[in-house]
Amino acid sequence: MAVAITKLSMLTRPTSPIRPFVYSNPNLLRLISLPPSIRWNSAAPTETVVDESQFIIKPSISNNPGSGTNVREWKKMSSKELGICTSMISEPAKVALKKLKKNGYEVYLVGGCVRDLILKRVPKDFDILTSAELIEVKGTFPQCEIVGKRFPICHVHISDHVIEVSSFSTGQQKYNRNFSFPLRGSIDCDEKDKVRWRNCMERDFTVNGLMFDPFARLVFDYLGGLEDIRKAKLQTTIPASISFHQDCARILRAIRIAARTGFSLARETAQSVRNLSFLILRLHKGRILMEMNYMLAYGSAEASLRLLWRFGLLELLLPLQAAYFVRCGFSRRDNGSNMLLTLFANLDKLLAPDRPCHNSLWFTILAFHKALSDRARDPSVIAAFVLAVNNGGDIAEAVKIARVISQPNEENFPELLKLDNLDEMELRDEVLCFAGSVNHALSEMTDENAVSKAMAKYPQAPYSDLVFILPGLYFRAQMILGCVGKGKEKGYLSKPGGKIDYKMLAEGGLQEVRHIFARVVFDTVYPFT
Repeated sequence: MAVAITKLSMLTRPTSPIRPFVYSNPNLLRLISLPPSIRWNSAAPTETVVDESQFIIKPSISNNPGSGTNVREWKKMSSKELGICTSMISEPAKVALKKLKKNGYEVYLVGGCVRDLILKRVPKDFDILTSAELIEVKGTFPQCEIVGKRFPICHVHISDHVIEVSSFSTGQQKYNRNFSFPLRGSIDCDEKDKVRWRNCMERDFTVNGLMFDPFARLVFDYLGGLEDIRKAKLQTTIPASISFHQDCARILRAIRIAARTGFSLARETAQSVRNLSFLILRLHKGRILMEMNYMLAYGSAEASLRLLWRFGLLELLLPLQAAYFVRCGFSRRDNGSNMLLTLFANLDKLLAPDRPCHNSLWFTILAFHKALSDRARDPSVIAAFVLAVNNGGDIAEAVKIARVISQPNEENFPELLKLDNLDEMELRDEVLCFAGSVNHALSEMTDENAVSKAMAKYPQAPYSDLVFILPGLYFRAQMILGCVGKGKEKGYLSKPGGKIDYKMLAEGGLQEVRHIFARVVFDTVYPFT
């Protein structure tokens, strides 16, 4: 037991509200009407023309975005009053902010990082908005590239970090395409307020529509984001039905933000997530993979899986795992747990928004569990398998350690059989058999036919044979687990000690990923009491 543990885990001032504006883009006035009772057999929606008058929108409204009632007053507040200090900003972000400011440009931190700073959480990243043109940003930093065609931004490379820098002018071009803007000045509203507000109205959720000027030490809130943070509520900046049609990836971002913050979705936002979930099938596979990685690799995977299941998205994205939830009798609002959720809860304990893992790790965990849910195994077989993964394929050593583990195993998971006293040869054969099952599970999760069969169990959902796992990720997962059965890899060294190298983990370093995989599985099968 001691040997196994050694190997695996050494672990303001209010001002007058800005006046309303009206959507003028006719494309946004053609929406999909989805009564909850309708069941879809195809991802192709039925379009309905709706009355333009319902899209008169007042910024920063409460309770029901787009209703035109309960207008919130916009605010600017001291960052000190909100508990934000500059020491909470990462050093690379500070470098970028200071250099742009020194060159005479306005600079703000925007988006989720401001929300996280107010919540006293470490942001995943720091996004900067500036008055500089993108070409001026590129001229300011030697290591900088302009990326994106439709809405370009700058990637500024500082040390080993990439800071995203966007320009007011880019947002203004986007804004002018989508809106007519009859805003008139008032005593308390100057031109800079209008420019900032225009940009905020392009944000996805009110809690992401905050701007922080770190030099003036002011936070600008034009959308009521501070109130929604206080209420722990997530709602779209504009009516959710419009917002999700503008960018259906916002449906997945709603799940991700709610999972990471623990916020509840506002009623209208939640209803639109459910009714418009099929829209995510229109996303590029690479975009879906990116959004799923944000959910599963940054310390909130368990909550993300629960919410994906609750809102009917899991069967579209991971139907094999959704089928497992059905077999377990796991209801949409079940507050209990199962082995899949426990695996990701244990992974979450080792990660954080600024300490993510490579996407190959969570994909490997999904495939591992798929194989185990298809056929239950003896706990000692699982222990020997993960030990062999951790040591580069040395089954003989793994079997010897697994046979002397005295710690009680988890008995509440149907994936685990009652412990049997297997001899070394029997245990070795069972490990090799399970290794083959895991490899088959990897193939199933990347096979359109297998996914299509799983989707057949959900006639209420759009037909889908969606596979968003790209070939490179599949081969990397094979590399992680494929050592079992091939003999110990030449020159491979097991990870010494238990300290996690997060840089290597994020980059997909084989030794680090294998170690964390083994650690997560071992802690799930043999939990500490």
